[in-house]
Amino acid sequence: MKTTNRTAAVSNIANRCATENSVNFSDESPESVFGINSFNLATMKEVLSPETFESIKKTILEGMKLDESIADDVAEAMKNWAMERGATHFTHVFYPLTGFTAEKHDSFYDPSPDGTEAISNFKGKTLIQGEPDASSFPNGGIRATHTARGYTAWDVTSPAYLVENPNGTTLNIPTSFVSWTGEALDKKTPVLKSMQALEKQSRRILELFGHEKITKITASAGPEQEYFLIDKELAFGRPDLLAAGRTVFGASPPKGQEFDDHYFGVIPERVMSCMYDIDRELYKLGIPTKTRHNEVAPGQYEIAPVYESANVGSDHQQLVMTTLKKVADKHGLLCLLHEKPFAGLNGSGKHVNWSLGNSTQKNLLEPGDTPHENAQFLVFAGAVIRAVSIYAPLLRAVVASAGNDHRLGANEAPPAIISIFLGEQLSDVFDQIKGGGATNSKQRGVLNIGVDTLPDLPKDAGDRNRTSPFAFTGNRFEFRAVGSNQSISGPLVAMNTIVAESLDFIASQLEGAPDLNAAIQKVLQEIMVKHGDIIFNGDGYSSEWHEEAEKRGLPCLKTTPDALPVLTSEPVVELFEKYDVLSQQELHSRREVYAEQYCAHVNVEANLVTEMAKTMIYPASVRYLSELVSTAAKMKEIGLAADLTVASSVAGLVSDLEDTVVALEKVHAAAGEDPQDWAKNVLPAMLKVRAVADKLEGLVADDLWPLPTYQELLFLR
Repeated sequence: MKTTNRTAAVSNIANRCATENSVNFSDESPESVFGINSFNLATMKEVLSPETFESIKKTILEGMKLDESIADDVAEAMKNWAMERGATHFTHVFYPLTGFTAEKHDSFYDPSPDGTEAISNFKGKTLIQGEPDASSFPNGGIRATHTARGYTAWDVTSPAYLVENPNGTTLNIPTSFVSWTGEALDKKTPVLKSMQALEKQSRRILELFGHEKITKITASAGPEQEYFLIDKELAFGRPDLLAAGRTVFGASPPKGQEFDDHYFGVIPERVMSCMYDIDRELYKLGIPTKTRHNEVAPGQYEIAPVYESANVGSDHQQLVMTTLKKVADKHGLLCLLHEKPFAGLNGSGKHVNWSLGNSTQKNLLEPGDTPHENAQFLVFAGAVIRAVSIYAPLLRAVVASAGNDHRLGANEAPPAIISIFLGEQLSDVFDQIKGGGATNSKQRGVLNIGVDTLPDLPKDAGDRNRTSPFAFTGNRFEFRAVGSNQSISGPLVAMNTIVAESLDFIASQLEGAPDLNAAIQKVLQEIMVKHGDIIFNGDGYSSEWHEEAEKRGLPCLKTTPDALPVLTSEPVVELFEKYDVLSQQELHSRREVYAEQYCAHVNVEANLVTEMAKTMIYPASVRYLSELVSTAAKMKEIGLAADLTVASSVAGLVSDLEDTVVALEKVHAAAGEDPQDWAKNVLPAMLKVRAVADKLEGLVADDLWPLPTYQELLFLR
């Protein structure tokens, strides 16, 4: 076989030495590095005066307004701490509507008055406020080029941190990003506002239950991040992976995931080495990663943290994605965060575990051993049920993207129909409430395995359901529909705000009631009567559920173009404006930005399909056809019969390839700004080109095929 980029990459992988200079936790324990690059409370206590530390701690832990008079002290201490660790620059990190991280670096140094030396300088006003260009980020018409001013505002509740580079270190300061006229242009500001709204309404409920000491109530988040790792050299042979993050062509390999042998399998050594380095970098940033394992598809993995405050968890999630890509690159790997990089294999999600609680009343979604007697828990759980039922379309809209559309509803992800899984125990309790009152709870059992040397296992009161988009998992809800490449802030904003609205509704029903227990029973019973249809404990993948959901009147918004209009619907606008989370203008801007992003993603993929079909697949196919015809002619010359069956098949497919590409170019050129146009016309035309190309891959000689195959991408490490 002649040497090609593909064969050279395969050879390099085969001859690759074990990764050197990877972290060794035998020599350097996680405890010794955890949080060393984070300006967290422990660091602040060391470097700030006691008075300044107590003031800033009240802001972080109790939600007190920031005392701006301490800003200079904090800035000086933060600068000194960062510079001692090699920092030369700082940046206000923010999260624009692109969903990615943005940063502009400024030096700590200014020239002295006589220009002979550099003097470090970092004042409180610089820490508190920055001024990036607000018109150059997606803003949905809020800012124009001639009205470009925007501001970043220091978020003291999310720790500043150091990002190390082989050539230096940068201090990163998490901030909100707003326009000159005050609108949120970012992902963080609505999260903070929604957490404030949720805290206020949760406090009302706790006061009804007689709690006098109520510390700050915080929504928590623990996102499980799925991702693929493939060899970088092979990836360089795939323009689609580099430009779109997924393969727009690729025939199914002889072996896929049908043996279920990858899930929880032994982690390959090269990947394990990469994971150790990832953990170390995240530990240094104070990110509490907990779990790592092989996922279902070949080449797919997962990392999950311990739960944190939703705002901090959202910031840390952005850092996790950045770190995954950066560290993978050092190991000669490409990290793919796209929701569906490979057709026919499981895609990647980002399951967001969500709860709320505080230091005094603890987790407010902890049912205890007898949830039927835990009225406080039932009120909070009932609020979630009502919230998801009323605002199911909103939950679908906040996970809508071109990438996630490939995943939602496939047999590996939750369906586009939003429902709640409660499990046997809670479903039974709420059914009793619906019938007039709960008197008992199904109890945990004991599982005897039947082997004398193995212990009896405590058995949960209910099973798990991996097909549910919104599942109760013991003491939290898991929103499983979030895409692997998405920011978790949008889902958090939605969950926080809709539950705040339901708690507001319930509190208004209970306040002033002469008999609190009777009032609780009444409001929960009404919730179950009106909203119980949102509960489904069965198989969300089945066609029967789709039929049943339609009978129940549950919305099914299959695509992003179907879902995005929800963001500007009257109930959603009223919801967010009522709790001062997002204004009507901010919601319209988000809908416009996300619609543009959807069209842009599909446009890039359509360009890739056309270009790769014309410049890679068509030439390779024609060359092979030429070889077949030439060989047949030579056989005929010497009197041998030539079978032209393969040549005829290739010739027919080459003709089909030309026709489907022309058809794609036609609908692509006609596509406008309406996302529905791209979904209904461009995407199907792309799939027709792919169907032909993937058949050609199964016929064209391997040494002529220009693209690294699924077999190589998924199984070579």
